[in-house]
Parts: sequence; structure tokens; C-alpha cells
Amino acid sequence: MVTTGKIEKPVAVVTGAAGFLGSHLSDRLLAEGWRVIGVDNFLTGSRDNIAHLANNPGFDLIEQDVSKYIAVAGPVSFVFHFASPASPIDYAEYPVKTLKAGSLGTHNTLGLAKGKKAGFLLASTSEIYGDPLVHPQPESYWGHVNTIGPRGCYDEAKRFAEAITMAYLREDKVDTHIARIFNTYGPRMRLRDGRVVPAFVSQALRGEPLTVFGEGKQTRSFCYVSDLIEGIWRLSRVDFHEPVNIGNPTELTVKQFAEMIIQITGSASRLVYEPLPQDDPKQRRPDITRAKQLLGWEPKVGLEEGLRLTIEFFRGRIGQVLATAR
Repeated sequence: MVTTGKIEKPVAVVTGAAGFLGSHLSDRLLAEGWRVIGVDNFLTGSRDNIAHLANNPGFDLIEQDVSKYIAVAGPVSFVFHFASPASPIDYAEYPVKTLKAGSLGTHNTLGLAKGKKAGFLLASTSEIYGDPLVHPQPESYWGHVNTIGPRGCYDEAKRFAEAITMAYLREDKVDTHIARIFNTYGPRMRLRDGRVVPAFVSQALRGEPLTVFGEGKQTRSFCYVSDLIEGIWRLSRVDFHEPVNIGNPTELTVKQFAEMIIQITGSASRLVYEPLPQDDPKQRRPDITRAKQLLGWEPKVGLEEGLRLTIEFFRGRIGQVLATAR
């Protein structure tokens, strides 16, 4: 515990703290009365995401790569491992770093949790299911993954991360948790993230054509970030160690989603179609039965409400970019 006056605060280490999800998680932990030690090397994270925490006495930053040994002074109550490139653009550019974040990074953060006798939560992903042959995807499904394809570096990094997390639970009795995170969106995503929400929103706000891959018949489901973080928080508080899907089961086609973005933004954009990328999942929808039963959790924010909040964030970011360019 870290003592501030007469108040003892639990300490959380959050890797990837400057990322989209890591920054929101840091905010939630601080609001819950924790001290947060963020770890980030800013490969894909943004200093803007944690700029509001610069003068917060409860937040400290360690700038380093999680694939290197992590030294943290003093007691730690919990380690949240969220560090990893997480979009197709990122892991196409940084395949080796992606694999290192999932393997060496997970090994190092588990070692930290073991040494500090702390709890541990791994931010895994729905991508471990690959291009699924079972729909919707329950945690019992083992997946359908091309290990050597262009997405393999991310998929297999997370599959290894889950395996080593369970090994630390079984061999070293580390109090581990695994969240399988499905598509999540909201403020603080990068404009050029490469994922469908920022891609469509930024194109619509600029009046550019929205790029739909294939015929747009592939399906996705989208969870607003506040719902996701609530699920993560609840999962970290329960005595359960197997993977838990955290996502929104409301499913729609990519084409429907693109049309929804155009309608909400009031854009005059049209749709253009390009070939489907290799191994792009045809279906993606979580079975959240386990989360409902175990955590009493399910998403609360509707897609249109969440998109309006997200679009306003991107509208401001695009305005900043245009003002800087003048």
C-alpha cells in the first residue's frame, strides 16, 4: 500500500496506459481511489490520452517497453496488462513488437505480479477466435486461426499470452484473470487507427468515401468504452480465472454500420468497395452468458448514443488537425 496522509491506497500497474483502453482504465482506477503506475513506450499510445493526468498525484508514468524487465518500487496490488499494438495497421507495421508484447511482455508482467503477490488481468482479444466457425463465440470455442497469416502475429501473441497466464495460475498460484475483449470504440481512439470505427467516422467527417471491404456482409459488434471498462473492473474483483468475453452482442453488417455512420454524421459520403483482406473474420459476436452470470454485467450504452459521443470526439480531433495544417 502507498500511504498518503492517513489514507492507504491500493496500487495498480497498467501497461499500455497511454493507449485507448489503458487510459480509460487508468481513469477508472483513479476514480475508485487507487494509485496508478502507468507503463508505456508510446509505440502506438498517445501522450494526449494521459495529458489530463500530468498533475494528478495519484498517477505516475514509467516510459519503457514491456518486453524489457519491469522494475516497480514498493507494493503493488494489481497488474493490468493492456500493452500491445492492437489494430491491423499496427501489427502489419510492427509484427515482431506485437509478438514480443504478447509473449515477453506478458511474461514480465506476470513476473511482476508474482513478485508483488498482486492480482493480474490480461487484456486478451476476440481475435483468438480467428475467423470463427462457431457463432456467436463462447469462451469454450478454441478458435480457427491462420498461424502464419498477416494477422497471425497478433492472434498468436494473445493465444500465447492466455496460455502463459494460465501457467502462472497453475504453477505459481498467481491470481490471474483473462478478458477476451471484442470490438470496442469511443473517445481517444486514433484517427488513423485502421479499425472500422475511426476509419468510417474520419472518412465521413471529411466527406470522403467510406471504404468497405468485400461486399460489407461480414458482421461485427461494437461495445462502448465505458461499458468495456465496467466489465474489466468487475472481472478484476471476482475469484474466477478462465477467460471471459467482454463485448456487445448486438450484431450488424459492416455495410449497415457504414450507412449508420453516414446518417449520424449527416455526411454526403458514399460507399466504395475494396477486396477483403486475407483472414478478415466473416463474423464476430460475443456470447456474454458467462459475463452476465459471473459479473452481473452487460452493455448499457446503445450504439447510436455511443457513436454520437465518439463522433464528437473525432470532430474535435479533425478540427485540430486542420487548424494545425493551416
